[in-house]
Amino acid sequence: MIAKYKFFCLKNIYIFFTILSLIIFFFSTARAEAKAFEIENIEVSKPFEMGFNKNKVIDDGFKKAFDELVSLIVNSSDRKKVKGVKLSEIKAMIESFSIKEEKFINQVYFVNLGVSFNKKKIFNYLEKKNIFPSIPLKKKLLFLPIIIDEKQKELLVFSNNKFFKEWNNNIKNFHLIEYILPTEDLEDLNFIKNKFQFIEQYDFKQITDKYYLKDSIVTLIFKNEKEIRVLSRITINENVIIKNQSFSNIEINDLEKLGEIINKLKTNYEDYWKDINQINTSIKLTLTIKAQNLDNSKIMNFEKILNDTEQIYNFNISKFDKNFTFYRIIYNGTPDNFLNSMSLNSFNFNTQNKIWVLK
Repeated sequence: MIAKYKFFCLKNIYIFFTILSLIIFFFSTARAEAKAFEIENIEVSKPFEMGFNKNKVIDDGFKKAFDELVSLIVNSSDRKKVKGVKLSEIKAMIESFSIKEEKFINQVYFVNLGVSFNKKKIFNYLEKKNIFPSIPLKKKLLFLPIIIDEKQKELLVFSNNKFFKEWNNNIKNFHLIEYILPTEDLEDLNFIKNKFQFIEQYDFKQITDKYYLKDSIVTLIFKNEKEIRVLSRITINENVIIKNQSFSNIEINDLEKLGEIINKLKTNYEDYWKDINQINTSIKLTLTIKAQNLDNSKIMNFEKILNDTEQIYNFNISKFDKNFTFYRIIYNGTPDNFLNSMSLNSFNFNTQNKIWVLK
């Protein structure tokens, strides 16, 4: 009788863990397939006239969404490689789309779309074009533009500084960097002017530290009669690089020409940020990791991190039993990069054996 009772209990425990494993499996599979790039607020319009075709308008939206995605994750020098992409190729990389809003105003049809692109297919497409994409991480930093009039021997920091006034105009959806401009502080102004003689060598730390932002760009715009020379001191993650650009026959009082310079500088800064976060999709490291089934919330959170990590090319459950769930992960990077990335999210592993164990 006791033996039957024990058998009954063991049988129920086995059924419980089997059902739990199946639940984990189905939820994991759903999330593993959910990796996508979401592009929102794509606005397209077309006159409502003879031959109007709503599908063609939506197709235009797909092209626009793809262009925005490329601008978001691809360095500017590589974008020309995807020009002329066929609509059929774009559609093959779309997982889903939704019409957020549509309306007719003065015989014009307006539509607002949200388009979801499959990350794996996007990465495969870009890899075939020999393009390494970047993680689309937003970045907030302090931006301080200073005009140095070499003829007048004066500095323009706040007033009469058109770069300061115009910099945050014309912000694009695909811009990853948010620029925080300093307040017009008389003390800072006098301090900077006192550094005129060696301003190219000065680190500006006394000013940037006031804003509690670790990262900054200080842009020195040297103006003379023939050209504008721009020296950018970029500080990100405690690394400092200096970039130089020159612009000939430019009048910065011309707002259109000024806008062109600003756009080129922003592109330069965006490219540098993308280079820092580039994903080497040619590296496909295969990992097998097992996790205990006892802590369901930990497993769910682990899968969420896997799903949200851009360098994870793919992951799925390869098998499971009553004790463990086994994951097969394909990672675009080195084992150390993977371990560091997971450690930032409080996940650590025993790596002594071929199959790593989630601690």
